[in-house]
Formats: sequence, C-alpha cells, structure tokens
Amino acid sequence: MIDVDGALAWAGSEVGSPVVSHERLEGGMTSRMLALTHDDGAATVLRLMTNEPWRTHGAELTTREHEAQLFLAGTGVPAPTSIALDADGSACGVAAHLMSRLPGRPAEQDPDVAAMAALLADIHALRPDEPFRTYQSWAWEAKWVVPTWTQHPGSWERAFEVLAGTAPDFGPTFLHRDFGHRNLLWADGAISGVVDWVETSSGPAWLDAAHAASNLAVMIDIEPAVAFLEEYAAHAPEAMHPFWLVMDTVGYLPPPGKPQMFRQPEQVARLDAWLHHVVGIG
Repeated sequence: MIDVDGALAWAGSEVGSPVVSHERLEGGMTSRMLALTHDDGAATVLRLMTNEPWRTHGAELTTREHEAQLFLAGTGVPAPTSIALDADGSACGVAAHLMSRLPGRPAEQDPDVAAMAALLADIHALRPDEPFRTYQSWAWEAKWVVPTWTQHPGSWERAFEVLAGTAPDFGPTFLHRDFGHRNLLWADGAISGVVDWVETSSGPAWLDAAHAASNLAVMIDIEPAVAFLEEYAAHAPEAMHPFWLVMDTVGYLPPPGKPQMFRQPEQVARLDAWLHHVVGIG
C-alpha cells in the first residue's frame, strides 16, 4: 500500500528539509509523479512506482533511472539529478526515486524537431563505463494481430512479416529508450530537461529516433515525425533502417485482450497512417 505521508517524510529527510507542499504532475503512465516544495525552497520530484505492470518491476526500473542519472550528471545532457532511491519501497510502500526538479514544461504542439534531433545525437554519443541492459522490443509477437480499426490491413500484415525476419546489424548505443517530445521540458524556447530514464538501455540508435518519431506522428501529425527523422539522419552514425520504425510502431498495439493505448479516435487513425507510411519506406 502506498504511504504518501511516509514518502513525503522520507523525501524531506533525504533533502534535509521537510516537504511543505506537493502537487501531482501530469502524465506518468507508470508512476505517480509528485512535484515537491521543501521548507528551504528546494524543488524536487518524487516518482512513486504505483501502476502495474511496472509496479511489479519497480525496484529494477527506479534503480535503472537512478543509475542513469548518476551517469548523466557528468555530461551535458540536461537530466534530473538523482537525490535518493527507495527501490524496495521500505519507506514509501512502493519503489520510489527522488530527483531534482528541472525548469520548463512539455511542448504538446510544434516542438523544435531540429533541437530534439541534436539532443538525441548527443545522448547517443555518450559511452557509460558499463553498458545498460540490452533494449527490449515492445512489439511482442502476441501483438501481431491486424487491428479491427485499420484502414490498411495489408500494411500491418507486411509489418508483421518484417518483424518475423532478421533484425539488421547495429552498433550498440546508449539509449534513453523512451525519448520523445512528451519526455522533454522546454523553457524560453529551448530544451531544459530530459526526464523519465527508467527504460535506459543499450541498442540501435534508430530505435530511439523511431520512438520519438512515432510519438510525434500519433500525438501531433506525420509531418513533424518525418521532419524529425530527416533532422536526426544528419547526426546519425548509421543510415536509417525501416525495421526499427516498424518495430516501434507495432509496439503501440495492445496485447490481446487489452484496451488500445490511445483513447482518442484521431490518435488511433494517426497510428494507422504512420504504420502505413513506415512500411513503405525502403
């Protein structure tokens, strides 16, 4: 059971100043994210890993984010600073991670895709001493079912054929693994922060770029997604392979028996259009 009061007391103890106010941040598919203000004026963010299936793996996820932020503290990437970790939930009731709060807000519309691409290239240029876990595909074979709502059933069938083949070779790269405009903070027209490092991995650079493009395509439109990929290609160490675009897009399908991730009809339609587009690349 979540002990919010206990979690706030723990956060205050770790900072050395009690929490005087808190508010829930928007988003947070995996977690309850709380913006905390401390008596001495310090501003922090507390991740409480509350939502299944991530809650079951909360210790691993929060530890990975903690370790990623420790590594990033010595780089130019604007990531939060890890302050304290309660991976086993002994203080908070669930796995928890306390970190610094960065300025800025997500850009819901018209993000600067050139700035996004340049930052992602900077992330991919980093080389931790110990590689993070190998990336996981979110396009599980159980999801390879043509959705009933599609206008392009043949494109989905083609996508599943692509994924059933051999993945292309790639040079392992440091990945955010959930990079996208919704995990970026913006202030004064510039990117002020990159958040949500629980999925940090090692894998193909284009998988990170594909995920950012898919988010743009589904949440905004195809045009900024294509523009982002063009911008990233100017920085990428390897040529784009459409396999990674297909893998990421299929990953948005729900497992059998689960509801569709996107509740708004226009988002489902844009996912359908994006998949149709990416299977036509190459």
